[in-house]
Amino acid sequence: MGPISRILIYPIKSLDGMEVAKIATLPSGALAGDRRLALVDANGRVLNGKRSPRVHAIRAVFDGVTVSGEWSGVTLSIADFGVERFGWSEWDRLAAWLSPWLGELIRVVEDRDVGFPDDLESPGPTLVSTASLRLVGSWFGLSVEETRRRFRANIEIAAENAFDEDRLFGEAGEARPVAIGQPVYCAVNPCQRCVVPTRDSLTGGSVAGFQKEFARRREASLPDGVARSRFNHFYRLAVNTRPGDGFRPEAIRVGDVVGVVGLET
Repeated sequence: MGPISRILIYPIKSLDGMEVAKIATLPSGALAGDRRLALVDANGRVLNGKRSPRVHAIRAVFDGVTVSGEWSGVTLSIADFGVERFGWSEWDRLAAWLSPWLGELIRVVEDRDVGFPDDLESPGPTLVSTASLRLVGSWFGLSVEETRRRFRANIEIAAENAFDEDRLFGEAGEARPVAIGQPVYCAVNPCQRCVVPTRDSLTGGSVAGFQKEFARRREASLPDGVARSRFNHFYRLAVNTRPGDGFRPEAIRVGDVVGVVGLET
């Protein structure tokens, strides 16, 4: 299909991503460090952009990120609230600083093995082409950077055409093997989206009618030959993955080729 043009991990679920040139994969299939941490409320429920638009105002800049997904520090900033840097494992201090902004007592939890993906049955990286992000952005007057921040995929592919990634998955029940560099995953299905892409990634302001217009244009743009039966609705973008048979955790790099195993890429 094409080479990887960008790899993004999201060290703290729902906060900003971090671009890396190389990242390890875990035995679970997850990218090392991706959504490894999450903010949760007193009842243990994940606090994310779906539940609280105030999450969108939090900027996070990570430094010292390693191939194993760990980092030496993160600087959090919120306009008219403050700026603070936190070292690795300073979770209690980070939670105490964010709690007043979010309006409730929170804590930070960690999962080193799988992280906190939305779909536990598809813990592998999400795949999208840069061409798809560019086209979707054009529907709403958004830059490719803003579209990228809204849809939060892990791996971008330098495919020739928008939605070429839809060719990676097959009909329901088909475990289609996809190589992402050396590791072999299964392309599961097109990723169902939530309310987050309808909002400005920096302010949380919403766009009226976003989902309906997206679905209309997405259906009209579906490439020929794609498994249309996988779309019970068309508010879907990017491809979910899980480890394939014989999966071995190896590092993935920018420039590695993504493609269906057994087909020319």
